[in-house]
Amino acid sequence: MVTDDRCELLCIDFDHAEALRVGLPDQSLLTRGAERLRALGDPTRLRIAHALLVGDELCVCDLAWIVGSSQGLVSHHLRQLRSAGLAESRRDGKLVMYRLSAAGHQVLGLVAAAPAPEAGSA
Repeated sequence: MVTDDRCELLCIDFDHAEALRVGLPDQSLLTRGAERLRALGDPTRLRIAHALLVGDELCVCDLAWIVGSSQGLVSHHLRQLRSAGLAESRRDGKLVMYRLSAAGHQVLGLVAAAPAPEAGSA
């Protein structure tokens, strides 16, 4: 069992480490990705996103019923999903209809496809 998370000596494989460092995505892309993941970090927002994934396009009233929350709370979470670029909306008369954006489908697909951790593993 590892008790310390650091190497005991400096052992950089410079060529390999540098190739990986320069190949990392731009900081702005990483920041946007972190914002999107943070937006799905709330169980209610994740539940709303899953409802949009399977329901395609839903109004706030339907989403509130589906996830068991108030319309005000669902609207709040939808604004956060929209701000993160994960959801889109359109007005249909007096209704506002929501759907996942292309990025929302992509990110939620990764979340849904991630294997569950094994019991006892960290």
